[in-house]
Amino acid sequence: MADGIAIVDYGAGNLRSAEKAFVRMARQAEADLPVTTTGDADRIARASHVVLPGQGAFADCRAGLHALDGMAEALSEAVLARGAPFLGICVGMQLLADRGLEHGETPGFGWVPGEVAALEPDDPDLKIPHMGWNDLTFHNHGHDNGAGAGRHPVLAGLEDGDHAYFVHSYGYRCAEAADLLATCDYGGPVAAIVGRDNLIGTQFHPEKSQRAGLRLIANFLAWRP
Repeated sequence: MADGIAIVDYGAGNLRSAEKAFVRMARQAEADLPVTTTGDADRIARASHVVLPGQGAFADCRAGLHALDGMAEALSEAVLARGAPFLGICVGMQLLADRGLEHGETPGFGWVPGEVAALEPDDPDLKIPHMGWNDLTFHNHGHDNGAGAGRHPVLAGLEDGDHAYFVHSYGYRCAEAADLLATCDYGGPVAAIVGRDNLIGTQFHPEKSQRAGLRLIANFLAWRP
């Protein structure tokens, strides 16, 4: 039997706010899903839901995961072999790509085809990193994610114009349009949410995005792809 929600701890920042948000929404839903922040590969392999946060550089986050004994294999076991719902946050989302181009080229997981490259806003007055609140625009094309093609079930109840909190200098470039579930505008469209199969990722921080972020977390906990 799978354990509860596992938030992967591999030294990529303070995870306390993410843990608090997931605990809050699990309690609100009266879900029997304990929340554990852990670097234990065995716990990750058994988790019912896997959350991969991340902040900092793509290569550093990738190296941090590989430094944990058995973690890469545990993620593959839980997410690919067993089909556990997976949520990547910020760099945790970016690691889904084939490669990251921050400070050289670093392989990603290759689970959602694409690459992560430097943001290049059309407006030279826009500063990098992209930091702060931005509006979301949702795309109803996509794969069949358990509710037919269209709005992803983890995005139920969210609307165009909902605000989310971003902090990043690099953005996801999806190889397939169907994997791009939402964008924001920052001198041109920027990937805000990507996903396919049992995988979904947000460039923004849902735990810091108030109503929209908490709704997304609640939907993720209820998701059974």
